[in-house]
Amino acid sequence: MKLILSILVCIAAIAVYHQDYMLSRLSQLTRTITPTKATSQLTKSAAMSSSTTFAGLPVIPPTDEPLTTINPRKIAKTFLAIEQSEGAGARVRRSIGTPRLRNFSPFLMLDHFAIPPGAGFPDHPHRGQETITYLLDGAVDHEDFAGNKGTIEKGDLQFMTAGRGIVHAEMPRQNVDGAPNVGMQLWVDLPKALKFCEPRYRDLRAKEIPEVNVQDGKVKVKVISGRSYGTDSVKELAYTPVWLLDFTVQPGGKVEQALPKGWNAFAYTLSGNTIFNSGNESRPVEQYHNVVFEQGGDSITASVEEGAETESRFILVAGLPLDQPVVQYGPFVLTSRDEVMQAMMDYQGFSNGFERAQDWESEIGKTMVH
Repeated sequence: MKLILSILVCIAAIAVYHQDYMLSRLSQLTRTITPTKATSQLTKSAAMSSSTTFAGLPVIPPTDEPLTTINPRKIAKTFLAIEQSEGAGARVRRSIGTPRLRNFSPFLMLDHFAIPPGAGFPDHPHRGQETITYLLDGAVDHEDFAGNKGTIEKGDLQFMTAGRGIVHAEMPRQNVDGAPNVGMQLWVDLPKALKFCEPRYRDLRAKEIPEVNVQDGKVKVKVISGRSYGTDSVKELAYTPVWLLDFTVQPGGKVEQALPKGWNAFAYTLSGNTIFNSGNESRPVEQYHNVVFEQGGDSITASVEEGAETESRFILVAGLPLDQPVVQYGPFVLTSRDEVMQAMMDYQGFSNGFERAQDWESEIGKTMVH
């Protein structure tokens, strides 16, 4: 009976997370890219690391070439993130992980979520990826089968490495005024060498995040991960190197942000109208759009018109591409169909990383039981 219930839970969790990634997706692999020096270095470090050692690459990659802003990247495409239902009662605007942008290595999914009172993400599994959750408003509790628990609040982030297996719940706090809890969740692929590492959490508090003001206060950036205007972020966050910068630009302000060469990058517009520039091209972009940049170039340039009525805010994200296929079925992200099938059997059979799932129920997830 326990096994049958577990199978049903697995199917439900899969359906909740990616309804459009069904079994037909298991045979589809994304385009691979040329292995990089950085990913080769990561494979070596993973072989030498233990569960207590930070196994990832540095947030700011060592390079002989300084970061520059001479050649801004061109825009590959922009598109609106359409709002949809997700989890149990949540609403999300998903951009990465849709037909418009299926996989953008190392990024698997980007959700801009709003979780109203009574909604949430009760007990569900993961294997093979990292999640980065950024709270823009409200608070979210989390709890997992290893006894980890806590709360992230407005301005805080959680970096969660699923590795070989985790089962957890993410549930919103009930705001007195009934307002939804709003934030971003980004799924990041793990290098093949780290797919079966031990699960890991890193909560990053708002007070730990450096803020930089330039152009007489017209540009403000929260350096969550990476480097901006000579200021470095906290180290040892995600295992797969990711830059995450939160820009607020006043009318008349202009951003010139250098990026590591060869990394994939995109921007998500939270509010206002932002003009992205490259050479002689200027493209105004409204809120709730994903702006995907071409890989060539060394930077992005963005601005807000002098006469604009409001400021703009956007999240700029860049990450090291991984030279590996992606095979995803719901919350399991591996590099082959066989590995995905094995993940499903491991979860159903409480083995190979999911042993602690047997007879476990989160306390916070019980609020969803009716």
